[in-house]
Amino acid sequence: MRYECQYIADERIRIPWDEITPERLYEVVTGANPRLETQFRACWTEDALHVRFECEDDHVVATMERRDDPIYEEDVVEVFLDPTGTGKVYYEFELSPRGVEFDALIHNSLDGNKKVDVAWDAKGLRTSVSDGAEGWKHYELEIPFADLRDGLEQEQVPQHGAEWGWNLYRIDDDMEGKRHYWAWSPTGAVNFHIPQRFGTLVFVKE
Repeated sequence: MRYECQYIADERIRIPWDEITPERLYEVVTGANPRLETQFRACWTEDALHVRFECEDDHVVATMERRDDPIYEEDVVEVFLDPTGTGKVYYEFELSPRGVEFDALIHNSLDGNKKVDVAWDAKGLRTSVSDGAEGWKHYELEIPFADLRDGLEQEQVPQHGAEWGWNLYRIDDDMEGKRHYWAWSPTGAVNFHIPQRFGTLVFVKE
């Protein structure tokens, strides 16, 4: 799967989200349509990647309050970014309905084993959560390229045509307590950490 991410020349006024075509998340194992609708839109500016989730939600589960709490045990949206495209080192960003953030650096051996470095922080990460139309929530993440430089001398600032591995996810608890797992690029398992199943983020600057 490929997502063409458009460049926005001047984000200081406002990201024109309504002008960006949305895409959807699907059931993570089968790729079937999910119980609730989840759309996302993404764009990039000189300094950051911007991602917006628009989530239909009929039951919110969110009790945690501190950064890097295990918010993936409750309702959450997630962005995984792999700038080098190897699947071996990538970044995980999560945001809860309460606006709690989780970020981590992942080292994945691609054989089912991984190391999650929760001590790593994206110092410039900016997020927000707001109510949309009735029954909908909006989540926004601004991920600075300057923070994506683990083990590299220079930050990962994309150029036109650059391709990164990435995936987007959502976890949602329904009113009966059943957990639902959704993805843009389904992984074939209830496991988000399968980089071989990530899609491709294509940076477009026209």
